[in-house]
Amino acid sequence: MTTGTVLTTASPGRSEDDLGRRFNASAYADDSKVTPNEDFESWFAEQRRVNRFEVTRIPFGELEGWGFQAGTGNLVHDSGKFFAVEGLQVSTDWQDRGSWSQPILNQPEVGVLGIAVKEFDGVLHCLMQAKMEPGNLNTVQLSPTVQATRSNYTGVHRGRQVAYMEYFAPPGRRSRILVDSLQSEQGSWFLRKRNRNMVVEITEDVDPSPNFRWLTIGQLHRLLRRDNVINMDARTVLSCIPFAPPDGTARTPGDNGYRESLLRSMSAAQDPLHSTGEILSWLTEVRSRHEVLQRSVPLHQVRGWRTTEDEISHEEGRHFKVIAANVAASNREVARWTQPLIAPTEQGLAAFLARPVNGVLHLLVHAKMEAGILNVAELAPTVMCLRGNFAGLPEKDQPRFLDLVTETDPAARTCDAVQSEEGGRFFHADTRYQVIQVGEDFPLEVPSGYRWMTVRQLTGLLRHSNYVNVQARSLLAALHTTW
Repeated sequence: MTTGTVLTTASPGRSEDDLGRRFNASAYADDSKVTPNEDFESWFAEQRRVNRFEVTRIPFGELEGWGFQAGTGNLVHDSGKFFAVEGLQVSTDWQDRGSWSQPILNQPEVGVLGIAVKEFDGVLHCLMQAKMEPGNLNTVQLSPTVQATRSNYTGVHRGRQVAYMEYFAPPGRRSRILVDSLQSEQGSWFLRKRNRNMVVEITEDVDPSPNFRWLTIGQLHRLLRRDNVINMDARTVLSCIPFAPPDGTARTPGDNGYRESLLRSMSAAQDPLHSTGEILSWLTEVRSRHEVLQRSVPLHQVRGWRTTEDEISHEEGRHFKVIAANVAASNREVARWTQPLIAPTEQGLAAFLARPVNGVLHLLVHAKMEAGILNVAELAPTVMCLRGNFAGLPEKDQPRFLDLVTETDPAARTCDAVQSEEGGRFFHADTRYQVIQVGEDFPLEVPSGYRWMTVRQLTGLLRHSNYVNVQARSLLAALHTTW
């Protein structure tokens, strides 16, 4: 088995197209007899109420099992596992950004983000977990069946075994792989971080543990329209699901043809503005033309940042802080621990501009460089930023299209929800995710770092690694809730 590619391993007599239709059928099922919506709501509220969770900021000196390494000042775990807070020196010719240094999380392990699915009454259901993460704004969110670093599932934390891990590492007679892809995480905060995004179908009876429930994809899509319910790790796996082109092109009253254009955008029968080969050639040219040189440096040599007894922060109050937390959780593999966390200085913004081209919805993607990225640039939303980082800068240094996104009519926002980023490493990191419709008078000619792509083209690239960044994947998951 080769990771880095979505595998659609069909059962005998079942084609890849049939698998896509099975995923579609689950997406159309917005309620279920297995876990009715009303039962889910009461169960989820109870999960948030009864489980004891405490997250308290502490000075670095109170971290247990963590410390600043002699000689480098890097913040590391005694085991040498999990992750480290290190320094990174970046030099690039990208948009005259020059060079800078910053703290960054180095977690070279490849973790597993996996959703187990099983058919009930002919409809695929996803086994989802109500999981506490120390950085979540509301502590408990829905996560994949398995969300674990290699250190977690190999027992470095000396806690309980990761539930249902046996279906993912490696799958065998009791499960089969439907989706398997290595995908990146936040390039501004992680150094070349990737996780294995998986969907496996279980071929035996499974009774869910008390903090797990079976839900259809349609039920998950309903919850994705709400703030801070589906966590980032679940969203990235959901984005990788290879749906078949949906049936029907009927307009929903008042949608101005949006749904019809979206359905066409998911179809192979529709011609995109740029072929996928042209898109890949453009991205390859961007990656070849620019340099991003990354060099690890001791944390205490990072310029423009200061360290106190309880945080590492930027001298101008921008970007993020590194803090420490004491965590107690009644339903985790380990009941209590301490750890560092990255805390951004404000809410993020990620938005796709979307417009029809010959009746086919296209998304405006941006080839974006980030400090810890693996391969120069990945495809990102049209706008993706912390706005405060650009306060006071001249217009030429502001993110393109930011004014359009922030000043748009709310009626043009097809998707608009606030979602948490990865709560295991980031503290109260949330992003406002939007898909904004622009009219056909919006120019097709765009700056060189941007291209129009259909939904099918963008999701097709998720069959491979390091093309589509994590924020764009969250938006693709949100976009799938609208058909």
